[in-house]
Amino acid sequence: MFRTALRTVLAHKARLLMTVLAVMLGVAFVSGTLIFTDTLGNAFRNQYAKSYKDVAVSITSSDYRDSSDQDERKLGAGLGPAVMDRISALDGVTAVTGRVQGFAGVADTEGNLIGDGWSNRGSNFAAGKDGKDPAYTFTKGSGPVKNGEIALDESSAAKGDYQVGDTVRVATNGPVKEYTLAGIFTTEDGGVNAGGSLVLFDTPTAQKLYLEPGYFSDATVRSTAGTSESALLSQVEKIIPENAEAQSGKALAEQQAKDIEASMKNLNQMLLAFAAIALFVGVFLISNTFTMLVAQRTKELALLRAVGASRRQVKRSVLIEAAIVGLIASVIGFVLGLGLAVGLRSLMGSFGAKIPGGPLIVSPTAIGAAFAVGVLITVFAAWLPARRAAKIAPVAAMSSVHAVATTKSLVVRNSIGAVLTLIGAAGIMGGASQGDDGRLLIAAGAFFAMIGIIVLIPLLSRPVIALLRPALVGAFGVSGKLAAQNAVRNPRRTGATASALAIGLTLVTGLSVLGVTVGHAVDKMTTDHVKADYVVSMASYEGLDPSVLTELKKAKGVTAISPRVSVGLEWKDGWESASGVVPGDFEKVFDVTTVSGSLDSLSGDAIAVSEEKAKENGWKLGQTVTFKYSDQKSQDLKIGAIFEGADELIEPVLISTRLTDAHNENPWISQVWVKTTTADDSQRQALVDALGKSPAIKVMNQEDIRNEYTGVINTMLNILYGLLAMALIIAVLGVINTLAMSVFERQQEIGMLRAIGLDRPRVKRMIRLEAVVISLFGAVIGIGLGTFLAWAIGETIKASIPDYSLVIPWDRVGIFLVLAGLVGVLAALWPARSAAKLNMLTAIKTE
Repeated sequence: MFRTALRTVLAHKARLLMTVLAVMLGVAFVSGTLIFTDTLGNAFRNQYAKSYKDVAVSITSSDYRDSSDQDERKLGAGLGPAVMDRISALDGVTAVTGRVQGFAGVADTEGNLIGDGWSNRGSNFAAGKDGKDPAYTFTKGSGPVKNGEIALDESSAAKGDYQVGDTVRVATNGPVKEYTLAGIFTTEDGGVNAGGSLVLFDTPTAQKLYLEPGYFSDATVRSTAGTSESALLSQVEKIIPENAEAQSGKALAEQQAKDIEASMKNLNQMLLAFAAIALFVGVFLISNTFTMLVAQRTKELALLRAVGASRRQVKRSVLIEAAIVGLIASVIGFVLGLGLAVGLRSLMGSFGAKIPGGPLIVSPTAIGAAFAVGVLITVFAAWLPARRAAKIAPVAAMSSVHAVATTKSLVVRNSIGAVLTLIGAAGIMGGASQGDDGRLLIAAGAFFAMIGIIVLIPLLSRPVIALLRPALVGAFGVSGKLAAQNAVRNPRRTGATASALAIGLTLVTGLSVLGVTVGHAVDKMTTDHVKADYVVSMASYEGLDPSVLTELKKAKGVTAISPRVSVGLEWKDGWESASGVVPGDFEKVFDVTTVSGSLDSLSGDAIAVSEEKAKENGWKLGQTVTFKYSDQKSQDLKIGAIFEGADELIEPVLISTRLTDAHNENPWISQVWVKTTTADDSQRQALVDALGKSPAIKVMNQEDIRNEYTGVINTMLNILYGLLAMALIIAVLGVINTLAMSVFERQQEIGMLRAIGLDRPRVKRMIRLEAVVISLFGAVIGIGLGTFLAWAIGETIKASIPDYSLVIPWDRVGIFLVLAGLVGVLAALWPARSAAKLNMLTAIKTE
């Protein structure tokens, strides 16, 4: 039977090509992702092992300062001189290098920020006795040794077109300052490798910027050869403050490598999601292919049964064919996966991320996963067709060219599909009614609903395609009529082919509807609630320096300014997060509707709370509540106003900055909202100029604000559109496969149609229209289910999004339908051409 299966694969290699391609894509993504992850992990592990090979102990600390008393540790900042001296005095220690770091944004020659903000860091140049810092290798110049000098990493210097001796503008959390570039260096720093920038200051300057003179946030300890790392680590742990943590250099290297790998997790999951989609959709293509092959080989299989082959042997023969196809696809897919891993590495480099050099790591896990996935998926998809092949009765089969599904089997299939669909629909509806707690139920319901609809798709094909038939007949005449009839001639085949598009479009439509709906709500939020023309914030998402408020007030055209100061208020029932605002100006930058009371009360000893917060805490207008500030001082505050609609921009509790500033020396100002007389480019530039053209500070208008809040949504949509492209590729393969085999089965029929006057152009048109009908059928199912899921998920999040209302993006739905039709047209090119070229007499004689 193995030889029989092998000969069958060789005899039908053209028909199995599409199956190989579908499995190959999934295997390529699985193997490529695993190889890329292993390669990346190995490269970073080797890099950090090299970077920390001379480090015996690494120390990190937070907000503590050591006291002059060895046993007393008080709240303060970092590792102080006493701790550093005690560590240096330990036996076996040759050097202790202190580090201090924080945000530092570098401007290019145009004044724009180099990097993306969050990964732009500043640190200190810690020279040893030889005048060098072992963490950095200088390619030009030298390290900064006095105030007013800096050094830049090589990549940032190249982006800014800077050379040694140039003047560079650098911003921390305060005003922009100009420095002389003393040197350019290379480093293995993870932030720089991820595309960020690194600025080195002399140590006193860095300490003054980020902590306090004489204090460090981190330190590395080097030791003499032969010193026990574990013994030294134990001694260091007895010296450092309670909040500080010490670990060996080896442990630190492993941890940093793991952190890098963890940061790549999202990319890893996205690629595996591509693979899962490809393989899931490919299951239907494989099953469809083997179902048609079994139907076309009915006489052959019957003959095998007649000469003594058992049902088990016939079934095994079909499964062996599938395993051979899966093995071939796995080999090709694995080779493509190697190329994908190399391509991903190069792609990350083109986006600014520096990947350390190293060999391509092909682990046994990657090889095993690739071949297991390819072979098992193919065999799994071919199991049902193999089971049907084994059930063919020899005598009945030899009297018929094609096996026909029995009424009983169709009834059982439709019954199972109906039950699964009802269970799924009930889960989705139930989850939608439960709000935030219903998402898991919706996910389970979506799974059952999708499986149920896929099972029911053959039954659904007849009524859905019947709706299209009048349009096809009216527009294309006989060709349109024949195309509609052919599309429903074999509902199982049509359904399996349409499933590929249905799955992809369910995902994409659902996310598109959700994305557009949330985006519409954000637009409405910024349009209805925001009266400010600009918002100012740090590119690093850290707090703004209070001097920003003073400088903005001096800017031309500014009429109102209100910061968003993060405040924590404690009362008898817990903590409340509040925003410090400027009374009077707040009403000019935000449009807030009061339910009762007045926002003017914020000028006194009062707060304003949202309607939801008042209900949650049982607060009433005019009620006095005792609050405790962060300095542990208490104050009685009156509920002066209750307003509608707290959201991402407006906290549910508002309090005057006049009250909060008295209890907080270093307020956390996340944003400053600005109202101006005009809102054009010149006004924006006036604000930028007022802030010293700081590259670290963002000045955004209302359009930028909308983009900021919808950026994550757009990213998700772009990923899902990538998934749609994958589904489209496999759908094209599926439609090509279905039509090619359909043409093969219908050679005699096509020959008869040609004989009675259907010319070649109309034969081509018939095949193309059949493909378009099948593709549009899958698209309609997918769009309908995706919209239903988007509605259900929207019901669970609408409470947290003001002004949420479902928006169906009809323009995108139209594009999806056009793309589905285009899939049909492209897929039909080869089958239509083959059908039109059939010789009439030869085709009529074909059995």
